[in-house]
Amino acid sequence: MTARDATGAEADAARIPGPRSLRPLGGVLTAMALSLTGTRISLVALPWFVLVTTGSATRTGLVVFCEMAPYVLVKALTGPVVDRTGPRAVSWTADLASATAAALVPLLHVLHLLAFPVLLFLVAVIGAARGPGDLAKEVMVPEAAERGRVPLERATGLSGVIERLASTVGPATGGALVALVGPMTGLVVNAGCLVLGSVVIALLLPRGVGRAAEEAPPRADGEAEPGYWRRFGEGFTFLRGEPLLLTVIVMVGITNLLDAAIGSVLIPVWARESGNGPAAIGLMGSAMGAAAVAGSLIAAAVASRLRRRTVVLAGFLLAGAPRFLVLASGAPLGVVLAVFAVSGFGAGFINPVLGAVLFERVPRRMLGRVNALGDSLAWAGIPLGGLLAGAAVAATGLAPVLIACATAYFLTTNLAGLRPEWREMDRTRRTDRAGARKAVT
Repeated sequence: MTARDATGAEADAARIPGPRSLRPLGGVLTAMALSLTGTRISLVALPWFVLVTTGSATRTGLVVFCEMAPYVLVKALTGPVVDRTGPRAVSWTADLASATAAALVPLLHVLHLLAFPVLLFLVAVIGAARGPGDLAKEVMVPEAAERGRVPLERATGLSGVIERLASTVGPATGGALVALVGPMTGLVVNAGCLVLGSVVIALLLPRGVGRAAEEAPPRADGEAEPGYWRRFGEGFTFLRGEPLLLTVIVMVGITNLLDAAIGSVLIPVWARESGNGPAAIGLMGSAMGAAAVAGSLIAAAVASRLRRRTVVLAGFLLAGAPRFLVLASGAPLGVVLAVFAVSGFGAGFINPVLGAVLFERVPRRMLGRVNALGDSLAWAGIPLGGLLAGAAVAATGLAPVLIACATAYFLTTNLAGLRPEWREMDRTRRTDRAGARKAVT
């Protein structure tokens, strides 16, 4: 029996009965929008605060590391908890914890109690709480799509639109806040967004949405329900049997490391050295985010009719190396914004396709632990991105690091796309459609 035969999400879970309702999907997407927008604001405000107060690119990278390392680690370990407890409860409690830690940063700064070690501890708490919160909302997307009778690729496309909108509004808002009233205000806004997202999940979603995933039927011999570590191991066992998912995860892990490097360190350093300042960071993020929204909207509408492998490879070709190269070239801000817009448009097509592939191949009862492991492996390089970029810039300067990152991005995405298992992206969808036609007839 193949992994797809045994674990296809379409065949694994029965359709949710009852009338069609878009309220669950709308609620989940709203909570995503709030938490992601707050996070994007913080991603501009916090690195800029550290850079201008310490003057150190290395310390800026260290702060990013201390947030993202707990994010990745805790997210990986939370998967069985999400499956057992239910994503709804995990989402709102984790968001509240992250909001509390985020609010303490400006409070302690005002009281002159924010020593650098204290800041590192608080951003670690923010990351550790944010990981489970993000995972839980992602896990609720397939269920919300089923309740609304929305095709999976369209639902993942809409979640991609939300992510890209947050990447548009967040950096613009963050840059404006930093320029006008200082970076600490951005952290206050981040905390408020997380609180509102928690309220949406806890109080506004319909009852019954986001409950614990149903485990497989118990064995006839009365074997006890699997414990935490057995559930955790099941996720690894599943991923080992999915070469396509493993290849995608490794590739995305490398590109995420490079994206973290440019977003958290290389762009702020470029903005300072070029004299464009924090407002340029917001403009660049907004240009890329707005174009990515357009790309995600188109992907949500037409991705089901396109060859997935071609879409993903073309998206990475546009989204990767050009951003690094234009910064290294010393081009004026207008050219930089144009290149970032083109890159954003390509990036908008990537996540809807990869998200649909994941949800199709993973059974609902294991979605939390498998998604947690996959995300954590894909995000494992993010904590190192800022740290390595900061050290490399201090050692060699900005331009050589940008060129090296562009080369690594191009080779990683193109070499991964040549692997034979990537053909399964399109084969899986053809199998699903054939099954759907057979069911109808």
